[in-house]
Amino acid sequence: MTISIIATVYNEGPAIRKLLDSILAQTIFPDEVVICDGGSSDDTVAQIEAYADRLPLRVIVEPGANISRGRNVAIAAARGPIIAITDAGVRLEPDWLREITRPLRHDPNVHVVSGFFVPDPETPFELAMGATVLPTVDEIDPATFLPSSRSLAIRKSAWEKVGGYPEWLDYCEDLIFDFDLRNEYPTFAWAPTALAHFRPRGSLAAFFRQYYRYSRGDGKADLWRKRHTIRYGVYLLAAPLLLVLGKALSPLFWLLGLLGFVTYCATPYRRLLRAWRRPLADGRTLTLAEKAYTVALVPVIRVVGDVAKMVGYPVGVWWRWRNGAG
Repeated sequence: MTISIIATVYNEGPAIRKLLDSILAQTIFPDEVVICDGGSSDDTVAQIEAYADRLPLRVIVEPGANISRGRNVAIAAARGPIIAITDAGVRLEPDWLREITRPLRHDPNVHVVSGFFVPDPETPFELAMGATVLPTVDEIDPATFLPSSRSLAIRKSAWEKVGGYPEWLDYCEDLIFDFDLRNEYPTFAWAPTALAHFRPRGSLAAFFRQYYRYSRGDGKADLWRKRHTIRYGVYLLAAPLLLVLGKALSPLFWLLGLLGFVTYCATPYRRLLRAWRRPLADGRTLTLAEKAYTVALVPVIRVVGDVAKMVGYPVGVWWRWRNGAG
């Protein structure tokens, strides 16, 4: 049973070796690795082709391909009935391919397998970022979990049945793909030990751009209306109202707002306490000053992410209306 690993890349020259080295270290070897390059202007393709003597590589260059198009091109070109999907820049656990394809190899009724992903921080900032924005495996309900395409396996027939990734969408494309798969195959197999490690964003500016694009994608795809409405309500109505009431009536309203925000940060802080026990990617542990720094970062990251979402969402909604999808 042929197993194909696929990915799409664009200007990933400095990071692509991490992925390819981790594929080389897999406990079961893929029959092929198909990578679609979206027209990189750096040495990404050359870096990939340097592994041609060690991996069963096929590189397809399609300038201008977005993430969805790149994945569709790679999957279409893959020979295998089983497709393991990941991303450039990640580091796969050695058992990743074995674990994420196991349900597909052993049960013909399984069509989709959800793997998982964990942060691989190299700096205190990245550690705080991972704790703030990424769920841990114990927080996941496998029955409702929508897997990231960093760690996903499907039958090629399932990809064909749902029409592939939505090429009209530049971000949040894997969520729409997940929804389409759920409509056809309500139960996804769960492979929590099929882990992909990836670096969280390393600066607030990069994080803002990331969440702006995600939220713009939500607006384009008409996703999470309720969540976005609640966020606008909290920041634009509830927070100003508490400030006014605190000044006009009692500072207790300010305390109420502070308690609400602390509660909002409670889950990231629980994750942070656990993250402190693990070393950074270079093997060192955080100093006391660095731990204090990460504590201070959590609320900042929360607010920056929320502002990015509030800015990006209406841009996506406007795009949807302008293109007749509203």
